[in-house]
Amino acid sequence: MTEILQQIAQIVGPQGLLTGEDVSGRAADFMGLSHVQAKAIVRPASTAELSAVMKLCHAAGQTVVPAGGYTGLVHGADCQPDDIQISLERMRGIEAIDPVGRTMTVGAGCPVQTAHEAAAAEGLKFAVDWGARGTATIGGGISTNAGGNSVVRYGMMRDNVLGIEAVLADGTVISAMNSLLKNNAAYDLKQLFIGTEGTLGIVTRAVLKLHSAPLSKNTALLACESFDAVQALFVHAGKRLGAMLTSFEVMWNSFYQLIAVDEGTHNPPLPGGHGYYVIVEASGTDQARDADLFEAVLGEALEQGIAFDAVIAASEGQAAQIWAIRDDIKTLSLRTLPAVTFDVSLPIVAMDGYVKALEASAREAFGETMKLVVFGHIGDGNLHIILGAQPFTPETRHRIEELVYTALVPHRGSISAEHGIGLEKRDWLQITRSPEEIALMRSLKTAMDPKNILNPGKVLA
Repeated sequence: MTEILQQIAQIVGPQGLLTGEDVSGRAADFMGLSHVQAKAIVRPASTAELSAVMKLCHAAGQTVVPAGGYTGLVHGADCQPDDIQISLERMRGIEAIDPVGRTMTVGAGCPVQTAHEAAAAEGLKFAVDWGARGTATIGGGISTNAGGNSVVRYGMMRDNVLGIEAVLADGTVISAMNSLLKNNAAYDLKQLFIGTEGTLGIVTRAVLKLHSAPLSKNTALLACESFDAVQALFVHAGKRLGAMLTSFEVMWNSFYQLIAVDEGTHNPPLPGGHGYYVIVEASGTDQARDADLFEAVLGEALEQGIAFDAVIAASEGQAAQIWAIRDDIKTLSLRTLPAVTFDVSLPIVAMDGYVKALEASAREAFGETMKLVVFGHIGDGNLHIILGAQPFTPETRHRIEELVYTALVPHRGSISAEHGIGLEKRDWLQITRSPEEIALMRSLKTAMDPKNILNPGKVLA
């Protein structure tokens, strides 16, 4: 064991330092296709311990890579053999809940689902949610500014974090654990750590904004024949349901047919073959009244020819079955590999033309070996795209990325809607960020991490 690891062991204790096979045996992605390459994993039990560890690493120029639940898709937590990985899995507790002020204080290693359950026990709701909720951590979600299924109503992680405690590269602790909804006292320092992927500091604790738990929830799956109809449905649902509209998820037929119909593990609520499948979910305060309104809104969509078919979940179990199709990303990945996964955003009105143009250009480039699957949150302008072709070489991958990203430029879209940049999108950042913006990002990085020891190589080359 090296001298710095011996010093770290004295800080974090025997439970706080993993080496050897305890490191290499750990999966480095949610599929278990890779393993951690770091020379050690440090698991501090407190902000003070991490601060002491970072002081040692800063003095020695030792690079560190923070990691959450390994559910990211852009290689933002990949390690090199000389790196030390920082895991906050021992800082996973719910520290406090204020049911009046509607806040929750948690450790950064707290699983998202644990935060959901703790809030629900108090009649409250932590509103940021996505399929990997059982594994993903609050700290990881903060570091990537995660979005998920309810952004159309509640916003992204940035909108649901009030305060943060973070450790800088040199071990300095920034404790901005604000619990106020309104606090305009100079710079909002927490924003330095939300969405910056651990390159400016490592988040250790957070104050989360909570909402009153809805007293009603209604979920439906609808089939539409055209994207014009999907847009009309979104406008119609927004007008009639207002703030009750919680989720608006769209699966192109390429997704629904593959997962709901062909896979055989789901009971498809609607038959395949339609152009688009839309999950609409609304939540409110009166189950009987809200259910009647929800049914009326969907009935109007059918009568007006906006939707071709629809099924309303009659129970929480049926709603879960609908969502299970949308959230079955592991099966989707297995069925489409090898391929490149994308997370882009662009105006809703531009999506149909973008996808059709992408399909045409990919078919021209790769012929019949091309496979394209599209789905997304849509209501917040987010598309998820899986695109593969054979033979799947590094050159093929680069060409696929080029087709997807350059086509965003005319629409002023973004190469990352909610998954971050990591390593995978780093070389394409100039597609959606100006040279002046990137220069300012570099200035921040240099000022806060002059030795470049925090998650080096991620986000900025």
